[in-house]
Amino acid sequence: MSEILVTDQPITIAKIKEIASQRMGDMVKIVVDLERGKMALGGEMHADEEQLLLEDGSKQSDLWGINIYPDLSAADRIEFDSMINIRPRQNNRSRSVEDEQIREQILALVDKLIK
Repeated sequence: MSEILVTDQPITIAKIKEIASQRMGDMVKIVVDLERGKMALGGEMHADEEQLLLEDGSKQSDLWGINIYPDLSAADRIEFDSMINIRPRQNNRSRSVEDEQIREQILALVDKLIK
């Protein structure tokens, strides 16, 4: 498993690019904890990051998987796509994040944590 960074402190887009180049090339997988204002990044799978956050005290219902493409413009760099997002009990039946309010919360947290 790749080294996974868990943070509630801002990191630079340059650091995201560095992580991308070491892992997936042009993309970094991220799991955000909307309740605790944290994110885990740098893993090979969202499930690895999710597990680390759960062990750290996060609740499953607060965790959402996204991908970030640091070379794209800010408006285009976030992709709401992860297997961990499939949650029928939370009315999310696809890999995407279907609730617009949750999407907005994710974008706000990413904006706070990635500078």
